[in-house]
Amino acid sequence: MTAPADLIDRIPADHLPALLAAMPKAELHMHIEGSLEPEMIFALAARNGVALPYASVDALRRAYAFTDLQSFLDIYYQGASVLLHEQDFYDTAQAYLARAATDNVVHAEIFFDPQTHTARGVPMGTVIRGLSRACAEAPQKHGLSATLILCFLRHLSEREAFETLETALPFREHFIGVGLDSSEVGHPPEKFARVFARCRELGFRIVAHAGEEGPPDYIWQALDVLKAERIDHGVQAVHDAVLMRRLGAGRVPLTVCPLSNQKLRVFPDLADHNLKALLDAGLCATVNADDPAYFGGYVNDNLRAVAAATGLTARHAYQLAANSFEASFADAAAKARWREQLDACFERFNR
Repeated sequence: MTAPADLIDRIPADHLPALLAAMPKAELHMHIEGSLEPEMIFALAARNGVALPYASVDALRRAYAFTDLQSFLDIYYQGASVLLHEQDFYDTAQAYLARAATDNVVHAEIFFDPQTHTARGVPMGTVIRGLSRACAEAPQKHGLSATLILCFLRHLSEREAFETLETALPFREHFIGVGLDSSEVGHPPEKFARVFARCRELGFRIVAHAGEEGPPDYIWQALDVLKAERIDHGVQAVHDAVLMRRLGAGRVPLTVCPLSNQKLRVFPDLADHNLKALLDAGLCATVNADDPAYFGGYVNDNLRAVAAATGLTARHAYQLAANSFEASFADAAAKARWREQLDACFERFNR
């Protein structure tokens, strides 16, 4: 912690919501397909002549009553069906980046699921070029940096993941890492051991969803088999004391998504969320939006909701922002600059 602890502790509790909104932060767990708001889904459907099984924006939004991860994914993939052309991917990324800037996100590492699109006949280059063009324009247009992480769908086979990787390699300069997402239970990380070994050989950064609905063993596999540098979600780690010690000692980041966890019934009552316990145990936990259009909030909405429900303090807020910079794949100079901005923000709230 750079800012003096006594300075942070003097910030009045009623300033916390405004502080959470104002402080600079990195977002490290956000699926671009999950940022498609119902209004944009309908607009793109009309532009591309795609028929939707919903009569209106409101009818689609009412369908967001999920009981678990799979019930969400069924609608998620349906929503993504409107993305057909490079401009669609560009527009989607631009909409997210503009929204992230209003939440004082200074850096975003954005997940994308190419198999969701290539399975529908959309070329890999169409997906990556559209998203990459928006990311390249982000500093000038929105005042933040943005990079891409390609995710393999774990409910599909390792062979299909290899095929996706090979198809993406001609565009490798446009994404910095690879991840693993989609249906967790029944699809352990070790299923993809060889493809992640190949990705490491190629120099990609490695992340993986683990320990959202799946057991702590999936987190162990992500660390030991895939060699993941970050664990996406990871909230089930609290059920394994040895794992908690490893995560803390190694400063292995956890990209936690509170509203997603609530919406998917991992923590039906947000007051029961274990984010505070993760932070108090010294883990490098961060807060992110996951699929904000579906789960009811962007990163600041997540921060405010979990802080109010679990009693987070200004010190927790500072740690979350600092953790997000530490956990990012940005260079040291950018991280140092963001920490200075974070300190300045907390000093302003202490006046």
